[in-house]
Amino acid sequence: MSAFLVDWLNLLLRWAHIVLAIGWIGASFYFVWLDFSLRRRERMNEGVYGTSWMVHGGGFYHVEKYTVAPAALPPDLHWFQWEAYLTFVTGMLLMAVQYYWNADAYLIDASVMPLSRGGAILISLASLAGGWLIYDGLCRSPVGRHTGLLVLCVFVLVVGAAFLFTHIFSGRGALIHVGAFVGTIMAANVFRIIIPNQRILVGQLLRGEKPDADLGRIGKQRSLHNNYLTLPVIVMMVSNHYPLLTDHPHAWLVVALILVAGAMIRHLINRADAGDPFEGYAWTLPVIALALFVAMFVTAPREAEAVVTGPVSDERAMTIAATHCIACHSEKPTNPTFTKAPKGVHLDTIDNLRKYAAQIEQQAVKGRAMPLGNTTHITDLERAELGAWIAAQK
Repeated sequence: MSAFLVDWLNLLLRWAHIVLAIGWIGASFYFVWLDFSLRRRERMNEGVYGTSWMVHGGGFYHVEKYTVAPAALPPDLHWFQWEAYLTFVTGMLLMAVQYYWNADAYLIDASVMPLSRGGAILISLASLAGGWLIYDGLCRSPVGRHTGLLVLCVFVLVVGAAFLFTHIFSGRGALIHVGAFVGTIMAANVFRIIIPNQRILVGQLLRGEKPDADLGRIGKQRSLHNNYLTLPVIVMMVSNHYPLLTDHPHAWLVVALILVAGAMIRHLINRADAGDPFEGYAWTLPVIALALFVAMFVTAPREAEAVVTGPVSDERAMTIAATHCIACHSEKPTNPTFTKAPKGVHLDTIDNLRKYAAQIEQQAVKGRAMPLGNTTHITDLERAELGAWIAAQK
């Protein structure tokens, strides 16, 4: 398949993935808010647990939540499942097009672990399936009955996966796999637990049977897990745009801090939506601030380990660029992954090196995102030389 068609396939899948994810996340946020907004009213229909009044788009809405099913259900009952399923499907297809098809550039970094394409893909798929099995086992075990302990175990599971990914894949590949790892758990929660449990409960209620309370408890537990994991997973999914995250030597620690900050932001919003007194959840603000401050501190630029003792000439800078950059960043890239230079950045002249010096410094000197997968085996000394040359241009 030509790089042109792969680019279009990548674009269309990314577009679909984002649109579907917006629908899934929006539904998750809305229904958690709706549950918290329900109130008992002086006059309510039989079997109604609580109601919520809303105004939007020039009209008023009145929503009722039943504790038992009404005598008859309409044929257009909405289940809210396909957003989750199709988000996962498009995400996996996008993973295949972006990371599996171009594994040597985006997924594998020989300096981290020398892997074959097939080996890297197998590890990827096995880790996603294994993550769900471990998480589901934790939830079904006695641990699942203790919220605090379960939260701690899931946190350790995700951070442990992040640690392993950063020691197997490239920086970009590692963090996108943390996102896929969590996203797989979230989608499987819907497909394997939430929707099946709801179908059983609806059937029991319509037959006049006493509903299995455990099914409802488990479904709500998994739904809340998805709600709290949403904000961290979004950061992981956009991480490949930020080398300060993907190329940090301890990126797994950054993942841990993002998990804490994202979950606490979600908790703050949830408790505010529930109408709790601010004093009861004010503690989340310093926790969020501390987690983000520590993340910024640990990702702050550090001095390069390699030392350049003298000035670096324009000729030397161009030699490094010719060896490691222009296969992708030129008018006619020789790297088969690209038909045009990524982001239109051409680095085949000294004037262009000066023009894009800030981006080069961020991507290839302070960060290690470039060259992709370090397929050209750039050395730390060469990175330091580029850094010294860029500093002399300022």
